[in-house]
Amino acid sequence: MTATMVREDLHARIESRVRSVFDDRIARAAPYGAEYIDLWRASAEQVLGGKLLRPRLLVAMHDALLDHDGLLDTDTTPSRAHLDTVVGIAAAVEILHYAFLLHDDVIDGDAQRRGRPNLIGALREGRSELDSRAAQHWASTGAILMGDLLLSVVHRMFALADLDETVRIRLLDLLDHTVSETVAGEYADVALSDRVVAPDLPTILTMTARKTATYTFEFPLRVAAVLAGAAPETEIALSAIGQHLGVAFQLQDDALSVFGDAVEHGKEPYSDLREGKETVLIAYARLTSAWSSIEPRFGDATLSTDEGAAIREQLRQCGADAFVQQLIDEQLAAARTAILADAAPLPAAARDTLLALVGRIEGRLS
Repeated sequence: MTATMVREDLHARIESRVRSVFDDRIARAAPYGAEYIDLWRASAEQVLGGKLLRPRLLVAMHDALLDHDGLLDTDTTPSRAHLDTVVGIAAAVEILHYAFLLHDDVIDGDAQRRGRPNLIGALREGRSELDSRAAQHWASTGAILMGDLLLSVVHRMFALADLDETVRIRLLDLLDHTVSETVAGEYADVALSDRVVAPDLPTILTMTARKTATYTFEFPLRVAAVLAGAAPETEIALSAIGQHLGVAFQLQDDALSVFGDAVEHGKEPYSDLREGKETVLIAYARLTSAWSSIEPRFGDATLSTDEGAAIREQLRQCGADAFVQQLIDEQLAAARTAILADAAPLPAAARDTLLALVGRIEGRLS
């Protein structure tokens, strides 16, 4: 199988694997009643449609670490997992992402993602016979329980993968670490928004690294290293690079939520401002004279589009957007330096893959 064929086919193969997991669960849901079947069906409709950033990165880095022209699909040595096994693990990583999104939407009270109703929105719309409170409770309950179910599914996929036992245990340890880091980051995010802890810049950056960087970049890169049988120092290097990329990525998300095109990035306009989300933008604004004008409406669930636009302009004028862009540039520069460092134990193909990723992050709009 050539590298070109793999690249053209990879997205479809990952989606097919994810779809097969949900098809199996839908078939197994029959004894539990129509509502439970509908929950799995609605989730199956929601899980696909994204860019598959994390699973594609995992497979690309696995290929690059082997440093050859195409992915191996027949080598069964512990250090070179089958393509089918790698794709299966990659699919599990995408399902993990969806589980996190489900819980995140409940926490944030969001009913939209990728420019359309998320699972909460879809379940709520499907219960028009209920009053608004009951419909919201039904929908949020479905999202919480589906997120729980999918965390179990992901662990099962890792545990049953066709891998050497040592590799399997290493991957399960990484999965456990990633779930713990992400939950800790999400909890810290809520602690910041609810004023349980002070919203200072170091705390916000630490939260960002745990909530997003670990599972979006560090996890797939480290999993790829383990599956490829890479040296421990290679995994360590990829971990550090992944942290830089992840922090930059989340800072961009925070900026896009306020300054980006809602159609492009798929979130409800100014939802972070309505939720009172403590981002680096807000941490910087708190230190300026603009904060006295922003504070009265920050965290107001009834914030109108015009009022959100006014806060956006105040954030721009006080320099918050420029400050965040500077941090993004610094993180990407640090990632690039780590990639190109002479001491970095990365094959040329892995360096090229990572540098291309830095370039894509630099110019992204969604």
